[in-house]
Amino acid sequence: MTSARSLTPVLFFVLFLCSCCLNGCAKQTTVVLLPDPGGKVGKVTVTSDVASIDITKAQEATVIKGRQSAPTAPKVLSEAEIARNFSEALSSLPEPPKHFNLYFEKDSDRLTAQSQQVIPDILAAASQRQSQDIGIIGHTDTAGDPSYNMRLSKQRANAVLQILIQEGIQDKFVKITSHGENNPLIKTADNVHEPKNRRVEVVVR
Repeated sequence: MTSARSLTPVLFFVLFLCSCCLNGCAKQTTVVLLPDPGGKVGKVTVTSDVASIDITKAQEATVIKGRQSAPTAPKVLSEAEIARNFSEALSSLPEPPKHFNLYFEKDSDRLTAQSQQVIPDILAAASQRQSQDIGIIGHTDTAGDPSYNMRLSKQRANAVLQILIQEGIQDKFVKITSHGENNPLIKTADNVHEPKNRRVEVVVR
């Protein structure tokens, strides 16, 4: 029996290609590991009845010629090879999520003027995809009390939600989470005002 399975919890894409060998009708399977839309790469073990092998690098592939054959040594394929051999599988992959960062005035749930101009881009992405899965994640910088920052991050996320609702997005398609001063975009010491960390992430799937 041949199989492929993930050994890590990160997201990944695995492509399979089954074809006939040149020397007869025996079939072979090629397994290729691709990074997820964020660039992370998982780990896949390809197993037959006689051996198994791990593929762990982006665009790494192994070939197996049946349950009684060992997978070949991993080999990194070029983008051209993957596009040529896996065009049908690639065309069926879901479109990766679109990410937007909206920034806020200091100690406030008011968007900066520049970030207000990003709202039409979010709406366009949601409309194009007919999205029913939008994530809103609130953040703050490290200035101030952590409990206050958690509340502020929730206020920022809710402020963005209200803007999207006013523009026609249904709230049942939106999920809100808040991280407070945790998970900053720019790592800083405590009690540091950092404009890039005063943000809400919007993810349109």
